[in-house]
Amino acid sequence: MRSHTPGTVRSRSVPILALVAAGALVTGCSSAGTAGTASAGDKASGPVEVGLVYSRSGLLATYGKQYEQGFKAGLAYATHGTGKAGGHPIEVTEQDDAGDPAKAVAATKTLVGKGYKIIAGTTDSGVALQMAPLAEQNKVLYVSGPAATDALTGINTYTFRSGRQSYQDTLTAGSLLGDPKGKKVTVLAQNSAFGQANVAAVKAVLGAKGARVGSVLAPPSATDLTPFARQTEAGKPDLVFVAWAGATAPALWTALNQQGVLDTGKVVTGLAGTASYPVFGAAGAKVSFLAHYFPGAGGGNPVEKAMLDGITKAGGTPDLFSPDGFTAAQMVVHAIESGSATDTSAMVKALEGWSFDGPKGREQIRAEDHALLQPMFTAKLKGAGAAAEPQLVDSVERAAVAPPVKKAAG
Repeated sequence: MRSHTPGTVRSRSVPILALVAAGALVTGCSSAGTAGTASAGDKASGPVEVGLVYSRSGLLATYGKQYEQGFKAGLAYATHGTGKAGGHPIEVTEQDDAGDPAKAVAATKTLVGKGYKIIAGTTDSGVALQMAPLAEQNKVLYVSGPAATDALTGINTYTFRSGRQSYQDTLTAGSLLGDPKGKKVTVLAQNSAFGQANVAAVKAVLGAKGARVGSVLAPPSATDLTPFARQTEAGKPDLVFVAWAGATAPALWTALNQQGVLDTGKVVTGLAGTASYPVFGAAGAKVSFLAHYFPGAGGGNPVEKAMLDGITKAGGTPDLFSPDGFTAAQMVVHAIESGSATDTSAMVKALEGWSFDGPKGREQIRAEDHALLQPMFTAKLKGAGAAAEPQLVDSVERAAVAPPVKKAAG
């Protein structure tokens, strides 16, 4: 892989968990990196240009870095270290969207204008929703990354995702409740767009399965969170779903612990990146976590091991969104090798229905709407502060957390 750097002709310019404060071919080919041959029209050995548009700076830069490191490791794995797919060298141009949809759109238009047929990346959901229409308008393959919005699934023919979506997060949380029928679920969140979106998601998913979903919403500016912890405890819910972001998170978990909420019921939240583990303090051992990924969650399967080794040897640190980048690279290589280096429709056809071994385990791209069906995880934190580390409680089969089918729009 050759990444272009600033100053070259191709200038270089990943629940955040949406519910938190973020192989073998079906047709018989054996691995992500050896998935057949390109079409007859692609026999020439010219390079395939791939645009990587992601948050290298801005609020989600940490997640963007995880994605980018995973992508490089995935490209090395899927091409067996050659940097080639179907005989074509893969050249990657990185563009920083800084979490700004306008910057992402401008960068993508520039890349498409230069003839790029493949765009990957996108750490932020708002950015992804602006990128997807561009893919359809210009008939380019778009593989989104950590962006978790459910709206991306089935949005059009040319858009895929290499990470999980919010519906899968919510169903994973629901797996900790058991049969939700008749159970009381309280969503504890800030009274913001983020918090209200989580309330709506839990109502849509668990409420539809018979749970009685209510909420306790605190003003985003609140610093004394004891009253909200007391209100949550007073409701005697069977499950408390915490969706919290920002600097007051340590105070929230302290309040929940002091008010006995963590001792009298099941409390679940999303497990974010390693930097967030100390936030929970002494409360961490009492919290149940839904997890998209953490190093080791895949059980040390060969693909996960390749990802962990590849990132570490390159000087990076595996984390929450490493699989999103790694899987995106697997998808790009497969699209070129089993589809075409130039024909986007052939790339789309090659990806639809593809089943493969990813870092998290066995995954499949659902043909009907391009949802990425994948296992999810539940976890506990062991230790506190800088010593806190996640331990796997259970792996949730991909079928158990599959979102409903959404027909592609185009």
